[in-house]
Parts: sequence; structure tokens; C-alpha cells
Amino acid sequence: MRAIVRNAAASVRLAVECYGKGADFLAAYDPDRPGCLVLDVRMPGLSGLELQTRLAARHAQIPIIIVTGYADVSMAVQALRAGAMDFIEKPFSSQALVERIQEAVERDRRLRRATVRFADFTIRVHRLTQRERQVLALIVEGRANKQIADRLALSRKTVETHRANLISKTGVESLAELIRFGLQLGSAAPTGEPRRG
Repeated sequence: MRAIVRNAAASVRLAVECYGKGADFLAAYDPDRPGCLVLDVRMPGLSGLELQTRLAARHAQIPIIIVTGYADVSMAVQALRAGAMDFIEKPFSSQALVERIQEAVERDRRLRRATVRFADFTIRVHRLTQRERQVLALIVEGRANKQIADRLALSRKTVETHRANLISKTGVESLAELIRFGLQLGSAAPTGEPRRG
């Protein structure tokens, strides 16, 4: 199985490391290294599902593809609920495996980029004025410009200016990203008492 995975990944010039036991992988695992993990359900020592559980306990974000020749519905549901990206039954084609590995690696790249962008967003939010944080909190709550203006006793034009400033100052690419990151961050600040500003 390890040879099949190694050869499949190498065919598209992906670097591959193989481990015979889950404990060996855990000992060598570096969360800062990008990639994906292909696990067999049946392995010596820790099973693939047990290794997946150990990684989840460490809050590991690495995409996981689980392969097995002994699948049943409950096993697939367990793996997917625990965060596996895919659950592949043997026999499978090398091409299908390569495609899933490439998707997993790309997902990991996107996740790492988003993590860096969110960290930058968090730093930038702390540099916002109190009024900008109030407007951000209300945007994240789903309030329209008119509702924000009424709540903070501002003109709609001022709210629109604050919203444009938020996108610029936080470095997000769109209002949707501003809201998504704002939701991740939680309430940016209490809205406080309305006042003119």
C-alpha cells in the first residue's frame, strides 16, 4: 500500500514520506510542513481512525484521505465526521488517488494562506479606532448600513466611509472576507452607547 501511494504521488512530482506505523508518523509530524496524509484503516499499532483521532486532539489541520478494503457505512461516517477529506475503498485507480492527493495538497495550501491572512487581519483589527470596531461588530451581526447608522447615531454616508476604511485597513479582499474573518474573530468590540463621530 505504501509503495502504491509513494509511486502515485511521485508520478506528479510530490515529495513523499512513508511510515509503517501511526506512532512513527506522530513522532515525526511537523504541523508547519504542508501536505496531506493518506491513511489505511488497518495498520500495525494505531489504526488509521485512531491516528486521525490523535491528530484531531492536537488540533492538526492536515487534510486526511483514508483508504480501506474493509469499508462499511458507519466507518466512513466516523472518518468523515472526524474531519477526513475523503474515504476511498480498495481497489482504486492510481489516477483517482493522485487526483484526491492533489486536491488535498491544494486544500492545505489554501488553508495555510487563509491562516496567515486571518493572523494579519487580527493584528490589523487591533489598530482600528473604537468607532471602526463598533461598525465592524455590527457588520458581522449582519446589520445594513441604515441600521448601523441608526444604532450609532451616524449618517449613512459616514457608515459607508467606515465600511470602506475597514476593508482597506484590515487588508481583506471583499466585504464577504471581512465578515468571514470577523465571525472567526468573534465580536470585535462592544458597540457601546451610540454617539456621533
